[in-house]
Amino acid sequence: MAVYSVNEVIEMAVQIEKNGFAFYHEASKRKDLSPDAVQFIQFLRDQELNHEKTFLGLRDETDLDILELSTDWELVAEYLKTIVDGRIFNNENSAIQLAANAKDIHGILDNAITFEKDTLLYFHAIADFVTNPKTKQVLRQIINEEVSHVLKLNDFKKKLG
Repeated sequence: MAVYSVNEVIEMAVQIEKNGFAFYHEASKRKDLSPDAVQFIQFLRDQELNHEKTFLGLRDETDLDILELSTDWELVAEYLKTIVDGRIFNNENSAIQLAANAKDIHGILDNAITFEKDTLLYFHAIADFVTNPKTKQVLRQIINEEVSHVLKLNDFKKKLG
């Protein structure tokens, strides 16, 4: 079983956020969306960019170069990789295709909710095994934002009927 370093796990998180940005950016360009929908999607797109920057900052923190991780790190790292491989979109191109090919706003929202839930699963898995308090705090903040995205997406979907 391959063991992934903390930096590789962070790079996977960065890629998740890049894929989310690509999805929301492509979705925001659709001509069949209301101005409110476009504004909402652009907000989510910008959040993905902020999360990417946050993870890149974590990677560069010298005090995070060596994180104390659980003794099960090998298993955890493989689990994280499995989550990444099983996501609704595995790369920016598939994210763009899902946004472009969605039948309507409902399809976009369904894909977005699935993406956000996949993201939450990944970040919860990291947070459960990282012991560095600074990293835990950053992950908790991002997890809370991702939860709010799921709730906002669900609320927006309900308003559409």
